[in-house]
Amino acid sequence: MLVGGWTALAGERFALGEGSRLVAGPDGDRVVMVDIPTGRLLVTEPRQVLVELDVPLGAVAPLAGGAGWLAAAGTGIAVLHADGAVEWVDRPEDGNRVSMRMNDGVADPAGRFWAGSMATAQSADAAAGAGSLYRVDPDGSVHRVLDGLTIPNGPAFSADGTLMYLAESTAGVIRRARVDPATGELGPLEEFARVEGGSPDGMAVDAEGCLWSAVHGGGRVDRYAADGALLESLPLPAAQPTSVCLSAEPPYTLLVTSAAQGLRQPGGDDGAVLVAPVRVGGRRADVAARPGG
Repeated sequence: MLVGGWTALAGERFALGEGSRLVAGPDGDRVVMVDIPTGRLLVTEPRQVLVELDVPLGAVAPLAGGAGWLAAAGTGIAVLHADGAVEWVDRPEDGNRVSMRMNDGVADPAGRFWAGSMATAQSADAAAGAGSLYRVDPDGSVHRVLDGLTIPNGPAFSADGTLMYLAESTAGVIRRARVDPATGELGPLEEFARVEGGSPDGMAVDAEGCLWSAVHGGGRVDRYAADGALLESLPLPAAQPTSVCLSAEPPYTLLVTSAAQGLRQPGGDDGAVLVAPVRVGGRRADVAARPGG
């Protein structure tokens, strides 16, 4: 699938880069991403900080009308306004039995926002099963739709919004569920793929309906057919890839964020943003409805 080698974009190496999303900008498409522990939302080429929070920032979705971002941040969900103001929608992880933070999140084609949570504690006993998956509806209501998760990543949606893919990183498994586009209700989760030699992390569905997944600790990106068959694995010069983003227009490129956090001796490309030409594209990030209006 690669038609050339990897290039590391100029700029700092991230502690924990994540949540890369292709969004329409005033001068064409651009890719935004987060550095989770520093609470920053950034844009690539040239790399600039768009928003900086005093809490971890897991991921964002663009808001309808270009009115800012809907974010999985701190212990909940917030609107990040274009002027830098932060408006909290809900903080459902406040008061949890262990310290929690929000992790990855994305909007679906119907404008709902889905985001997972995980424990910040390093203790496996404290972290196991403490996380949840939340759905934010256009009316601003926040629903816990799955619990008992440890490190949920993604989710990613099919173009028509009828399929959701969710990675459970610690379990090494990607699951899939049907979604009712009208209500957001999930059907039963089924195993889609089991990952060896690393943990499934950020994901994206390409224009052919195939699923791409960064494999944290595996130094690669995997691409799956719609039936779960592994089509190929693309090796990377970074040990901990964290999210994937495909351009929507040719010539197509694959962008991968990575993390240096947790490595005793990070290499030169650990924490880098890596790009390579590929033969298939993706689509722009779905736009989230502004909660309550």
